[in-house]
Amino acid sequence: MPPKEITPATRLSKKTTIDWRDILVNLAIPVAGMVIALAIGAIFLIFLNVNPLDAYSVLLAGAFGNWPGFAQALVKATPLLLVGLGICIAFRASVINIGGEGQIIAGALMTAWWPLQFRSWPGWLLVSTTLIMGFIAGSLWGLIPGLLKARLKVNEILSTVMMNAIALQLMNLLIRGPLIDPAGVAAGTYLAQSERLPANAWLPRLVPQTLLNAGAIVAVVLAVIVYIFLWRTTIGYRIRAVGLNPDASRYAGINVPFYQALSLTLAGGFAGLAGVVEVLGVQHRLLEGITGGYGFTGIVAALFGGLHPLGTIPASILFGGLLVGADKMQRAVQVPSSLINAILGLVVLFVVGSAIWSKRWAARRKIEALKDSEASS
Repeated sequence: MPPKEITPATRLSKKTTIDWRDILVNLAIPVAGMVIALAIGAIFLIFLNVNPLDAYSVLLAGAFGNWPGFAQALVKATPLLLVGLGICIAFRASVINIGGEGQIIAGALMTAWWPLQFRSWPGWLLVSTTLIMGFIAGSLWGLIPGLLKARLKVNEILSTVMMNAIALQLMNLLIRGPLIDPAGVAAGTYLAQSERLPANAWLPRLVPQTLLNAGAIVAVVLAVIVYIFLWRTTIGYRIRAVGLNPDASRYAGINVPFYQALSLTLAGGFAGLAGVVEVLGVQHRLLEGITGGYGFTGIVAALFGGLHPLGTIPASILFGGLLVGADKMQRAVQVPSSLINAILGLVVLFVVGSAIWSKRWAARRKIEALKDSEASS
């Protein structure tokens, strides 16, 4: 019997089926990791004589059960998304950016200084230039470990973590010195915070009586732009090629160190924007703890979204909701804050760990595709 003819339509149909299967598996694996983490957290709650169903229902209701809670979840999701977009770029180039915290601080420091120097400018110009300057500040903070990796082969994990510590100490120095609020000094309080920014530098509020601001729209638009950048431009193609196979990319003439440094620089810029949005849209001044752990949680959001800019949007909303709901749960069922941190840490651990299974699944699918190709030939 002659072999069955494989038409282009048949190949397209098979490819489409495989794509959908891969997408569903890649979504199911991190969700399973989250379920396991919450199940372990439930055991902790039982030991504290707390009903896990009551606690988790409060968590969900606090984040998604009413409009104010959901608006606050979107506020938390905005910096997570911005950091996650940078992580998508960096990880696609096979470099690991752990420096989001420091890069957020770099962007926030620029935001605490720039609008005060040019407060007489019209609002649209002041806000737009502040966003640009914050991006540049974060980019420079990401460029340093990028150059160290490109020129001296310094491990980017170590360098970005060290840059976090430097940024933190620099912020502590500046908000207690040159950037300290003059009103606090005059009142004798000497609070570690910057001067309040002029109102024309604030991001517009999208919903009255909430903290939801135009930064959320900026983040979503940038997610679409990053998607186009990575999948529809030559530079984005080269970044992804470097991440898939550095040796083959080098053989093809791609400057691997340059694109790895570029990816870290862009990742720093987007994290810097997270600092800008947090200052311009929420706090309106630079405060201690401005990062809120977004530099680390943003990594998890990006991984949960499959390192895809568009997938990071719902992932960021989910983790923003978890942050808001966890705070609500702590107050409602009277559990220690350390337990809340432990549960969120478990979610992070299992979601990040699920990436290993995603890679194994991808490797298995490649082997199956190769066997199918050999059989059809």
